[in-house]
Amino acid sequence: MNANTETKPTPTGVFRGSDLPPLVTDRPPRVLIAGAGLAGLFLGILLEKAGIPYEIFERSAEIRPLGAIMCLSPNILAAFEQLGLLDELMSFSKPCSTVAMLTDKLKLIGKTAPGCLDVIGYDRVLFARPELHEMLFSKIPKEKLHMSKKVLSFQQNHEGVMVRFSDNTSIHGDILVGADGAHSAVRQHLYKTLEKEGLLPKSDTKPMSKGYISLVGTTNELDPIKYPGVLQKESEAFYMIGDKGTPYTWVTFTIPGNRICWNVIIQLGITEIADDQFKSSDWVPQQNQKMMNEIRHFKTPYGTMGDLFDATDIERVSKVYFEDMLFETWNHGRTVLIGDAAHKLLPSSGAGAVNAMQDAVILANRLYDIVPTSFENIKTALTAYKEERFDAIKEQYPQSYVSAKLIFGHTFSERILRHVVFNWLPKSVQNKQMIKDTAYRPQANFLPQAPKRGSMDVIPQRPSKRIEKEKEEAAKKKTAAAVL
Repeated sequence: MNANTETKPTPTGVFRGSDLPPLVTDRPPRVLIAGAGLAGLFLGILLEKAGIPYEIFERSAEIRPLGAIMCLSPNILAAFEQLGLLDELMSFSKPCSTVAMLTDKLKLIGKTAPGCLDVIGYDRVLFARPELHEMLFSKIPKEKLHMSKKVLSFQQNHEGVMVRFSDNTSIHGDILVGADGAHSAVRQHLYKTLEKEGLLPKSDTKPMSKGYISLVGTTNELDPIKYPGVLQKESEAFYMIGDKGTPYTWVTFTIPGNRICWNVIIQLGITEIADDQFKSSDWVPQQNQKMMNEIRHFKTPYGTMGDLFDATDIERVSKVYFEDMLFETWNHGRTVLIGDAAHKLLPSSGAGAVNAMQDAVILANRLYDIVPTSFENIKTALTAYKEERFDAIKEQYPQSYVSAKLIFGHTFSERILRHVVFNWLPKSVQNKQMIKDTAYRPQANFLPQAPKRGSMDVIPQRPSKRIEKEKEEAAKKKTAAAVL
């Protein structure tokens, strides 16, 4: 980090006035991003393209993303293609056009409607989450990424925002982005301040709900003779849903490298083992192993879950809570939240990561429109971002909740819902919903747009005010020149 960008507090805690930026400037805003997860890294890549100065601060000493199954939908793939990242993404992904739902005895319950590639334009793609994280991480210049930088607090006013870290250093910028996950330190400090001032809605003081607990992992390379499905071009995707005596859902997806991603989901309040794990604060591999030993006998099309567990390094097995919460407050002053820091969706629909990166796209568009850089223009831009994204998230929130009940739920009513959907819902209705769900595909306004794929119409996004203004000014100059 450059000496002129990081400061240490004076004995009185006052920061040098010379470090403060002017109140109005023609230079783009300097953006401080807390969190090097998918949202923070994707935003960094977009700001790099936009020519907006930024730095990313990650609280961990090293990046260890969860070894989870991950799905990206057409809703974000257009942005990947626009950024020149789609081919690299596909190098460690497999397309997935349909998913099979099976009972715990491997009897077919039903299949999701196959993807309509000619209509939608992109397949859903499946891969191991760490590989996407590593790809995005590699695109950020090393000098802009700072590790072991845990946010302790921050202060903001009309002159700027100052962030203080746990190592007793601090930094000054124009905008602070909280991209630091579901338990965001930025959000917690912001909400604490707003609550003291009586500005925080009561709904934002509620704790996130935890409905499920999950174990996730990715096997090492498997023998294709024993596991022939790993050689298929498309991902073989199976959801095994237990009966009343086995209230679990376990999931397998094949990915490149002859590997299988797996996931075991347990509904809290249904099984003693899940509730014991929930109460336990011990997250070491030995605890995960204890949980795995209880479910080794679960059947899959590849043998038992135990066979997959034995092919997975225990250090790469993660325990995850499925939490959900839609926060009302996303921005205040110079501070803004994106991704899980602003909205935590249940992962049943694969929407969490997609929405986090869509947040990054829309926020980058609004930051690009800040000309000149002033406190008022910054507040306007951050408010416009929230207004543009909130309704889209609010619409998906109940969908992810119902989808989780459909796939992971084991109460009587949830089993009835599952029976109705997989036995009575026509494929035409599923396809219509799929087209509706994939119509929102935001891209960066300041870059050439990705080519249109598929015959369906996508939802138009808000144009860039800056680009529109520049076009108007160019047209006026052209007209004036013609008159002369």
